[in-house]
Amino acid sequence: MTIAVRPYEPRDWDDIRRIHDAARLDELGGAGLLEAYLDLEATYENEGLFDDEVFVAELDGRVVGFIAGSSDEITWAYVDPARYRRGVGRTLVQHMLKRATGPVELEVLEGNSARAFYEAVGFVWESTNTGKLAGNESFQATGHTLVWRPASD
Repeated sequence: MTIAVRPYEPRDWDDIRRIHDAARLDELGGAGLLEAYLDLEATYENEGLFDDEVFVAELDGRVVGFIAGSSDEITWAYVDPARYRRGVGRTLVQHMLKRATGPVELEVLEGNSARAFYEAVGFVWESTNTGKLAGNESFQATGHTLVWRPASD
């Protein structure tokens, strides 16, 4: 099983929308915020999905995950729930970390099981904040800022 990472192309839109919409339910469910769910179509512009680089992961020619961010931040990371625990998320995150020029930051909602995954790949807790939920600002949420630092940093 080889997972390939490549830059997002417009033809990937339906795949990343499907992946986000399914995985976002898991993310919000763990945080007790299912009522705050909005699909990707409703949130991607306000949340700046395409403000930074976007990459997709392919398995057997099918898009199974995506990640967005810059050399110092991961802003979006979603994996098809049918492909959880198969290395897709790890491959995407490692792709971003290889591009890092220093520390890399991300936020994870309180209750989201992805926090354990990020900590397993080397991110550490930096702070906890409560404020407006990214993607649906009419809800309050608690999020944790996690940071990965290169070995030489």
